[in-house]
Amino acid sequence: MYDGIINVYKEKGYTSFDVVARMRGILGQKKVGHTGTLDPAAEGVLPVCAGKGTKLCDMLTDHDKTYRAVLLLGTETDTQDTTGTVLAEKPVDHLTEEAVREAIYSFVGDYDQVPPMYSALKVNGKKLYELAREGKTVERKARPVTIHEIRIDAVMLPEVTMTVSCSKGTYIRTLCNDIGEKLGVGGCMKELLRTRVGRFAIGDSLTLGELQKLKDEGRLSEALLPLESVFADYPGIRAAEPETDRLVRNGNPFRMKTAGKPSNGDARRVYAMDGTFIGIYEYSEEKRMFYPRKIFM
Repeated sequence: MYDGIINVYKEKGYTSFDVVARMRGILGQKKVGHTGTLDPAAEGVLPVCAGKGTKLCDMLTDHDKTYRAVLLLGTETDTQDTTGTVLAEKPVDHLTEEAVREAIYSFVGDYDQVPPMYSALKVNGKKLYELAREGKTVERKARPVTIHEIRIDAVMLPEVTMTVSCSKGTYIRTLCNDIGEKLGVGGCMKELLRTRVGRFAIGDSLTLGELQKLKDEGRLSEALLPLESVFADYPGIRAAEPETDRLVRNGNPFRMKTAGKPSNGDARRVYAMDGTFIGIYEYSEEKRMFYPRKIFM
């Protein structure tokens, strides 16, 4: 069985579930999961977890992300992108590039974003997009998101190409809609390319076709990143004695002297005496012990 993460380039037309289904065939195993959906019309980085790596799915979903998007001003749709039904169209001739830039940059920072009806979020056990397809609209609570940075790459009105770095849970479609609303002309997303998820960059991603070719050549393991690579920024510690080794192999808390006094909540990559990666532990100042956050044994 393969254990680890593969940086997949999701192409247009595929759902995230389609990618997982294809990867199950390529890897020859059922234990495969993705780390955050991309709409069928979107493309770009989609980290896929395999084997023990599926325990990482929730942690990778929490990572910041970077997108390159094309905003189309003057058009409002029910899906907040150009795949949906047009609800309204307004002229944009009066807009100046300065006004557009000012409106876009005003979203940098924290803001409360109302999730779109066409999304996989659930309300009373039913996905919003299922309700939307039934012609229903339900009230959605605004959720706090953070736009770390927006870089405007090109302005050719009514279109604006921009690169957005943001927190988890941010809908770029909704950001486009909200920018258009702020300008009073409406807006929607025309194109979306996810260029980064945490440490996974588009330059290192592989298409399903490229992964199939690696499999055919017996080189698929070359595309698999080890579990601990995701936590490269965390200091690593290794069990130094049999008793500690026994504790970590069973996912138990342990006490160990480390270089430098850890602070409360500090995370560490923990290894057994033989170098086997065990998982991520966090330090408790109160107990003066390391406690497991995620075990991969």
